[in-house]
Amino acid sequence: MTTEYDSQRSWKPQTQLVRGATERSQFDETNEAIFMTSGYVYENAEEAEAAFKGDIERFVYSRFRNPTVAMFEKRLALIEGAEECRGTASGMAAVFAALACHLSAGDRLVASKALFGSCHYICAELLPRFGVKVDFVDGADLKQWQDALAKPANAVFLETPSNPGLEVIDLQKVCDLAHKARALVVIDNVFATPVLQKPLKYGADVVVYSATKHIDGQGRCLGGAVLGTKDFIVEKFTPFFRHTGPSMSPFNAWVLLKSLETLELRVSRHCENALTIAKALESQKGIKRLLYPGLASHPQHQLSSAQMSSGGSVIAFELDGGKEAAFRLLNQLRLIDISNNLGDAKSLICHPATTTHQRLTPEERGHLGITDGFVRLSVGLEDADDLIADLKQAFTAI
Repeated sequence: MTTEYDSQRSWKPQTQLVRGATERSQFDETNEAIFMTSGYVYENAEEAEAAFKGDIERFVYSRFRNPTVAMFEKRLALIEGAEECRGTASGMAAVFAALACHLSAGDRLVASKALFGSCHYICAELLPRFGVKVDFVDGADLKQWQDALAKPANAVFLETPSNPGLEVIDLQKVCDLAHKARALVVIDNVFATPVLQKPLKYGADVVVYSATKHIDGQGRCLGGAVLGTKDFIVEKFTPFFRHTGPSMSPFNAWVLLKSLETLELRVSRHCENALTIAKALESQKGIKRLLYPGLASHPQHQLSSAQMSSGGSVIAFELDGGKEAAFRLLNQLRLIDISNNLGDAKSLICHPATTTHQRLTPEERGHLGITDGFVRLSVGLEDADDLIADLKQAFTAI
């Protein structure tokens, strides 16, 4: 039987983002309700027993499911094209839970080296404590993926574009190799967002997000999400999630629901601004290396153009003069804020070597191109001319 929710899959993306999975209470409110409750009551003991046995479908405890969180999950699943979604307390909770629910002692994970600092920590230090063998590869080198996946593996994990070096990985080819090795493919799609790239389309099994970034988009709350098939979410992910408790707050879910309404509009403006600024920086003196997937100069520009509908909101560049020049530039900016967040309405800039990736050794950072002069710029929704003017005055001052 086709449900009303199933019929919403035929809606256009912007309609899904505004109206998808909306469920009104008995009060028929226009705006989605916040169900700030930890638990739920039952008509009788028999109903409680049936609920805990799974014989009836209803809300039992907000660590498991919550009406507001469920609306967020269903709406995000619609735009992603996934069968199921679970909201989590943060992006890192999503990453760890998606991997930990699937991997066991003795299993093997193949991961890209170019990962966000905390994601690298999970793969390089945390999972091995539980007996998981982890092999790293250079994500853009298909030969390394071929070699690593020539023998059986249990999971593959990668980001594309990567944080902060904007490395783009061929999703279709890596997914094909992974599935031949019988590996589950988990993709961190934070930089691209579901607006610009849909990894499931290229064969990915699971997609994870830090909803803190573009999905919220206004620096207000933490959140994460794990999306995949109904079998994966219900059979593997939900038992782990239910008993370990990385639950999303109903209030945060409500904030994120409201943010989804404008996600497509905001991401479009982010990308428009980022491309304009990237082009302006191409001739800027003092920059020895400029990275933006939307520029023809990007090493994987052709692949990026095939996989993503736009270049994204993040620009990275390396300054002549190392850390001293990078710090002077950041300190001279007057409009752009120094912050390690991204995907915000406000433009934010950071120095990865001393913040997000400071845990890596100098050799590991160097291999990833995260030099002492490397900075990451998350382009916001301000007027692009004002942002360019701020960057220009900062460059002039240094």
